[in-house]
Amino acid sequence: MIEFRSVTKRFDAATEAVSALDLVVPPHRTTVLVGSSGSGKTTILRMVNRMVEPTSGSIEIDGVDIRQRDPVELRRGIGYVMQSAGLLPHRRVLDNITTVLRLTRAPREASRERGLELMDTVGLDRGLAERYPRQLSGGQQQRVGVARALAADPNILLMDEPFGAVDPIVRTELQDELLRLQRDLAKTVVFVTHDVDEAFRLGDRVVILEKGGRIAQQGTPAEILAAPASDFVASFIGADRGRRRLRVVEQDGRRLVLDDDDRPAGVLDA
Repeated sequence: MIEFRSVTKRFDAATEAVSALDLVVPPHRTTVLVGSSGSGKTTILRMVNRMVEPTSGSIEIDGVDIRQRDPVELRRGIGYVMQSAGLLPHRRVLDNITTVLRLTRAPREASRERGLELMDTVGLDRGLAERYPRQLSGGQQQRVGVARALAADPNILLMDEPFGAVDPIVRTELQDELLRLQRDLAKTVVFVTHDVDEAFRLGDRVVILEKGGRIAQQGTPAEILAAPASDFVASFIGADRGRRRLRVVEQDGRRLVLDDDDRPAGVLDA
């Protein structure tokens, strides 16, 4: 469990990125932080592994204040995936995946085998192991980034808009892959996005942030859709627009789901 207690982050006297944040991130679930630019979501994420230090307040992981941990040791024990994958361009795929294992001086052969197993886990062909990042597609690079984050088998996985730079089809595939991985691995995932549809698809819990890291509402996707806490939340999730207002019609013996603009949104199974 990750707990933020009255956490504030100021970058200067005039810029308060996060203001008195109280938040509990439950273990073995995916918590999505969603908000527009300036809502503090990435700052909140990076405070978990001390890439950003809070100005005041405390952050605990399983009851231990992270300030009691060495920052380098802390980061090596937390998986981190960013939008651009952040791969080392001069190292091959397998070497990128096993970066943390090399830093912790794990045996070479065991590291190699672990890396290959992780390629299987994230859906990468082992034949790509000796290629360089530039020889991969954007989706493949992101899978390498996820595999690298999982290499040390961390309990916590931080994901900062990891699928934002790929096309919509690949993005859906990567979302599917993350859902499958979470079912199999049950990590504590903190996922940042500006896309509310992605948040609702991936999150067991969704935290909607306003400017300054203030929580506008948090809960399951169903809870937020059913009862937006404010006009801001209703507008942000699109509750006042056609894509969130759905109805069912019969056509050719099947039950179709239409939005408020009569556009098909899906088919109901029997």
